[in-house]
Amino acid sequence: MIVTTAGRTNEDMISFAREVAKDLQVTFILRKKQSVLSIQKTHQEDVLVVGKDRLELHPFNLSDPLFFHPNSAMFRVKRIINGESEHFLDVVNLHEGSIFIDCTLGLASDSIVASYVVGESGQVLGVEASETLAYIVSKGLQKWETGIPKMDQALRRIKVNVCHHQQYLESLPDDFADVVYFDPMFTQEIPESTGISGIREMAIYEPLTIEAITQAKRVAKKRIVLKDHWKSDHFERLGFTVRKRKTAKFYYGVIELS
Repeated sequence: MIVTTAGRTNEDMISFAREVAKDLQVTFILRKKQSVLSIQKTHQEDVLVVGKDRLELHPFNLSDPLFFHPNSAMFRVKRIINGESEHFLDVVNLHEGSIFIDCTLGLASDSIVASYVVGESGQVLGVEASETLAYIVSKGLQKWETGIPKMDQALRRIKVNVCHHQQYLESLPDDFADVVYFDPMFTQEIPESTGISGIREMAIYEPLTIEAITQAKRVAKKRIVLKDHWKSDHFERLGFTVRKRKTAKFYYGVIELS
């Protein structure tokens, strides 16, 4: 990977870009009016562009860049503020003060909603196995401004852990969290899900294992929740009770522990 700055840059942006390259242990180069495509062709590498407000990853030979954005979390939190229902919350059953572990963080949309609900007295711990994705999302959570102060605070409270979810769960004590949540990349793509198109090439596609669920049962006090494609065999294979919804492209599965 190559790290550089946006086209219009300054010394602060250059300094931050050097810091990003150091964190990721990759090469930094000055932009010098080069296009991203030109840098990609010269170095045959992905290019991470450091801008004023965000980090934007341009994967080599792919057209869609990846950057952090709250995605659907924005309108979902607004619905909660307006007193409207949110199906995700009905399933995970979080309250103020709850501890929520998101084992497949991605762009953190569900974790943002969870963090808003559990508040300052709760915890949201995100786990992401892709180091680059985790870094981009972690920085984005700290910098993004939504215009809603309580939502901005919810973003800042999320703790991002770079780790495989099973390894992370194994490191935790018994009954540590209220809810352990899994939302793996669907093996069957949903065309309408354009908000996550940028992470498809970075995502880790692997089936959930019985060992991971066993660890989740040990760590969670109340429930384990799985979000997956409606055709997925993970629900039955791993012992989840499915919450079916008419016309929905994905279902939630639940293992109740108390």
